[in-house]
Amino acid sequence: MQKFKLELLKAGAHVHFIGIGGISMSALAEILCKSGFIVSGSDLRQSSLTNKLQKMGVTFYLGHAEENIAGAELIVHTAAINESNPELQAAKQQKILTIDRPTLLGEIMRKYAHAIAVSGTHGKTTTTSMVSSILMQAELDPTVLVGEVLETIDGNLRLGNSSYFVTEACEYCESFLKFYPYIGIILNVEADHLDYFENLEHIIASFKKFAKLVPQNGYIIVCGDDLNALKAVEDLNCNILTYGIKQQNNEWFAKNITFNESGFPTFDVMYRQKYLTTIELNVPGIHNVYNALAAIACAYILDVNITNIRQGIFAYKGANRRFEIKGKTKGFTVISDYAHHPTEIKATLAAAAKYPHKKLWCVFQPHTYTRTLTLMDDFSHAFTDADQVIITDIYAAREKDNGKVHSKDLVQNIHQNGYKAKYISGFKDIASYVLKNANEGDIIITMGAGSIDQLGDVILKSS
Repeated sequence: MQKFKLELLKAGAHVHFIGIGGISMSALAEILCKSGFIVSGSDLRQSSLTNKLQKMGVTFYLGHAEENIAGAELIVHTAAINESNPELQAAKQQKILTIDRPTLLGEIMRKYAHAIAVSGTHGKTTTTSMVSSILMQAELDPTVLVGEVLETIDGNLRLGNSSYFVTEACEYCESFLKFYPYIGIILNVEADHLDYFENLEHIIASFKKFAKLVPQNGYIIVCGDDLNALKAVEDLNCNILTYGIKQQNNEWFAKNITFNESGFPTFDVMYRQKYLTTIELNVPGIHNVYNALAAIACAYILDVNITNIRQGIFAYKGANRRFEIKGKTKGFTVISDYAHHPTEIKATLAAAAKYPHKKLWCVFQPHTYTRTLTLMDDFSHAFTDADQVIITDIYAAREKDNGKVHSKDLVQNIHQNGYKAKYISGFKDIASYVLKNANEGDIIITMGAGSIDQLGDVILKSS
């Protein structure tokens, strides 16, 4: 079978997206729409993203049906679409060319000389956003595809007119192996997505394959403080740059790290043992020092001057659901965060602990049954910086409940480790409990990658 190439499609070809409402799929649909393709798509829910596409001229179908693909010459689908989907079945019966989302993204990326792919278990959205902010500050007019809404680009997609392309590179189902990076960033490598990967060694091997996609004249930027990430870049035939907080073995490292009253870091950037500049961040936490170092190293490779790097980093004030302050009520602050892995939870709560507060609340929605079960012990130790912990029901995402794990199991494990946690199922019940028991000066962080982001609005509207 001939490998798909975007240029094989004729000008004005009809492309249909199954699951067009997803954050990445909607962006790809927009790119093709603005490139002169006829675009249609379907999804189970209408949203602000699908409404935006419709205003551009995209035909949107609510729900999946065979007739939706009429006239399509290419079908694009997400990993969440299974073989029983009527549109996918019809496409195969009609022998319409069918590809997955990362294949299309890789094909788009292939057209850019300076394609930057940001990978890692954590921090992809933030680092992608930081790189983008720097390149925009330097007026390099990048195309940006990020996994959340970013205020500075008024969405999750920015279409530029240059050779620069910046995107997240997700390891799930090894989708990032279909990309064409000139610069590949590996932020960290940990056990996750164990519904697909066999073990940590399998994950490291996958990142190693990703690193090998970078051409000989390209660059891999890797966290030198992360041993698993370093394993992934052994024996590569390209330029390798390391960064971290530890001075030893890192070409780029942070020195003299301090935090202001909001928990935002300031630090000196050292490059090959020499002082380069001092950086101020507008986002909290030591984990964002790491993210910023990766973005700085990337920009430096691209010959961005130090002033633009410093100003671009300072201009980044966070993406949606990345320590996003939703509002205040009754004297306490409600924050939304995307953290859904134990390491991310620890990092976010450590950052929040530096933010002015009396008591720190964490309302956590576990994401997928597999992750909750396989990382149960790590999750049960992840909430030590929180004064109050509420666990709500597991967000199934792409999975079905097989009865092997429940949020009550996590609560029990937290108790066994000597900490307190409370299970509450419904968002309205959680909001009532918070409004009754939270006090002035407290912080309430709703945390997770599922629908938990809605809880902040429920709390604020119920007060």
